[in-house]
Amino acid sequence: MKHLQSHTLQLIGVHLFLVMFLYSATACNAQSTPRRSLLALSKTDHTLAIVDPVTLKVIARIPVGSDPHEVIASADGKTAYVSIYGGGSLHELNIIDLVAQKPLTNVDTRPLFGPHGLTFINGKAWFSAEGSKSVGRYDPATGKLDWSMGTGQDGTHMIYVTADEKKIYTTNMASGTVSILTDTPAQPGKSAPSNAKPRENWTQTIVPTARGSEGFDVSPDGSVLWTASSEDGAIYIIDPEAKKPAAKIDAKVFGANRLKFTPDGRQAFISSLRSGDLTIYDVQSRKEIKRLNIGHGAAGILMDPDGTRVFVACTPDNYVAVIDLKTLEITNRIDVGGGPDGLAWAAQP
Repeated sequence: MKHLQSHTLQLIGVHLFLVMFLYSATACNAQSTPRRSLLALSKTDHTLAIVDPVTLKVIARIPVGSDPHEVIASADGKTAYVSIYGGGSLHELNIIDLVAQKPLTNVDTRPLFGPHGLTFINGKAWFSAEGSKSVGRYDPATGKLDWSMGTGQDGTHMIYVTADEKKIYTTNMASGTVSILTDTPAQPGKSAPSNAKPRENWTQTIVPTARGSEGFDVSPDGSVLWTASSEDGAIYIIDPEAKKPAAKIDAKVFGANRLKFTPDGRQAFISSLRSGDLTIYDVQSRKEIKRLNIGHGAAGILMDPDGTRVFVACTPDNYVAVIDLKTLEITNRIDVGGGPDGLAWAAQP
């Protein structure tokens, strides 16, 4: 009996040693989130990858909900927000702790369905709600949706909010329009009621483009808005101040998915899910510079803030292409999981 007890204690000791060894090895191998990191969603694997932008290695994969499409980080770079889209039928924002590299909570966006486009302005997460033809806002401080407004347009897909929160732009794919929502101040000579709430007097201007207008961007100086139509392949230029169409370019970017300006505003990049091309335009001359094939389908575009690289999610090819902004050539590919799409930067102070 004593021999059996001694043998049992030895086995327990070995087991505890192995457990502690494995835990120690895992802890040693775990990589902390860099202060500046690239975030990339995998629609197939239902994960958010945290990528070191220097080594281009994935340092963590965090589970998210089904059909994740877009991601944005908080201003302090410690939290990520992921829209769970479902073609307009789902109703979740997943909140991720980027420092601890784990899910925090899921926000039910109902009655707003189909959250898709995301941005983070002045401490709050703003999102489009395609299934409800609306835009909404989530306040992390209260844990509640604290504002929303309908567009009445079909396919309200992507969203841009100005830094002062006075204007919101959305593309409406099925309606073939851009909505400009403006926080209208009280008219001269008229004061607001004493019980009026801030940012309650919003108005909408609808600017016609073409069906399939999806990806868009506002130039760094705020002077122009460019959007591309997947159906007619044209680029539509809008004057945000006048709230009117300014020009149309017959770019032939059929299947256009996303459009982004370079940080200096000199070039515009348009991805095509149909051709897999990345089309680059000179903004001032409005002439095509180059058409670069990067795979079987190009989707999400993310500019490196330092102006050296652009990252493009190649959804059918299961990688994110890295393009040098000087040579306009592919320099690397990152495996972030199957069906990559939404991309974002997270930068901690």
